[in-house]
Amino acid sequence: MSGASAAEAARGESPLPGGRKRELLVTAGLAQPILKDVGEIHSRLLDHRPVIQGEIRYFVKEFEEKRGLRELRVLESLKNMIYETNNQILPKCEEVMHDSLNEAFKRLQAASQRIHKLQEREQEEREVQTDKLMAGEKQRTALWEAFLEEQQNKQAEVDEEHRKAMERLKEQYVDMEKDLAKYVSF
Repeated sequence: MSGASAAEAARGESPLPGGRKRELLVTAGLAQPILKDVGEIHSRLLDHRPVIQGEIRYFVKEFEEKRGLRELRVLESLKNMIYETNNQILPKCEEVMHDSLNEAFKRLQAASQRIHKLQEREQEEREVQTDKLMAGEKQRTALWEAFLEEQQNKQAEVDEEHRKAMERLKEQYVDMEKDLAKYVSF
């Protein structure tokens, strides 16, 4: 109520015009059960909270009971599996891995040493081969120079023989011309 209506009610005056106070009281008495019935109808038809809350409680209860036990079993088996893995399988794997890695490392070292020895041998063989090639090249160069000198000497001999043969032929032709000139002039 507003401040003015409260003051009028205290003096006994009706806040409604025309003295309708009595009518209001009569109607208020009848309206009370009607309003109550309307509220119940409203809550039954339109307010679904109590029904929904009951369904939610039932769903949560079923969910927690059924799923909770299943998840508990799954989690327990996972816990056991992790425990077994950590305490039994993992140490065995570490031991096997350590042994295998040590063996592999030893093999790699041995292979590395063999490869190093092979590389040293190949290097020595290359050096020996290079030395042989250099010696062979020097020998071939010396032989080639001796061959060229011999060829020049033979060429000089052949040239000298050719010059001598030419001189003999010239002398022979000169003699033949003289002999021919003797026979022609008679």
